[in-house]
Amino acid sequence: MLSHVRPALVATLFFTALLGLGYPLAVTGIARLAFPAQAGGSLIRDAQGQVIGSALIAQNFTKPQYLHPRPSAAGSHGYDASNSSGSNLGPTNPDLAKRIARDTAGLAAEGPGPVPADAVTTSGSGLDPDISPANAARQAARVAAARGLAVGEVERVIADNTVGPWLGIFGQPHVNVLKANLALDALKAQAHPKS
Repeated sequence: MLSHVRPALVATLFFTALLGLGYPLAVTGIARLAFPAQAGGSLIRDAQGQVIGSALIAQNFTKPQYLHPRPSAAGSHGYDASNSSGSNLGPTNPDLAKRIARDTAGLAAEGPGPVPADAVTTSGSGLDPDISPANAARQAARVAAARGLAVGEVERVIADNTVGPWLGIFGQPHVNVLKANLALDALKAQAHPKS
């Protein structure tokens, strides 16, 4: 019996070490060499070097001078990176319909024009850091008024931070909310430099 158990035990330990430790460590090492920023979490730092977020995870910007992200159902208050999830409300759920109608009415009160779908729907993870260019453009007037800027200046920042489909064909154009908001803050700082 021992002659049958021993090879099975040795094979299990060998493949556990190889595939459970060796392979993940090799892939992580290669990723850190080839893509250091992405392997490190795509962290974004301020001028002092402090981490202020990740380009991969949405933050809840609510002040009028900032672009607002998609709604989030991650965690009890949304935008909880440790509790990533969608709302799990199906398209015929009356609670979902009420929330979308409420959010759409609130955005319609902000200004005229169609409300983009991503402005009132959550992503699958609840943490999508990007919004559509149409969603960003719809917010430009509010952001400009709150910052005392011309709408064209905000639209230029949005255009500068719009990323096209990967390789020109995969995905949709999008605007990373955190990066665009940092660019807006830098624009305001340049317009009114501290003495």
